[in-house]
Amino acid sequence: MDVSTQRRIAAAVLDCGIDRVWIDPENLEKVKMAITKDDIRLLINDGVIVKKQEKGISSARKKEVQEQKRKGKRKGPGSRKGAKGARTPKKEKWMNTIRPLRKMLKDLRENEKIERSAYRKLYRMAKGGAFRSRNHMKLYMKEHGILAE
Repeated sequence: MDVSTQRRIAAAVLDCGIDRVWIDPENLEKVKMAITKDDIRLLINDGVIVKKQEKGISSARKKEVQEQKRKGKRKGPGSRKGAKGARTPKKEKWMNTIRPLRKMLKDLRENEKIERSAYRKLYRMAKGGAFRSRNHMKLYMKEHGILAE
């Protein structure tokens, strides 16, 4: 039986697409007789015409990828867009290097492991970019006998 008109009216009443309108196959005769919106509304109240649930999009794959990225995966050269300096700006890289160096120098000076003059010299060297890391600075201090342990 052709109930396409009733399906279209029901879609308008239910405020959904035609494909989401479900009509009970056992009550097709009743539906065929419905010709006004009020008739359709009565059938909806009776449960003869029902609005189907919307189809959703699963986020399982998205969650899986997020979990992997949290672990540090998927960061190879094929996934990178933007230059090295865009992903981690040069200034940020510098801040991440200089702050620990200056903190370490401050601690050494306060605990009197290095003299004031040595502190000043190392501070200026650090500012000039002489050290890559705290370990590198420690190595320099040991080689030059600055660190009194």
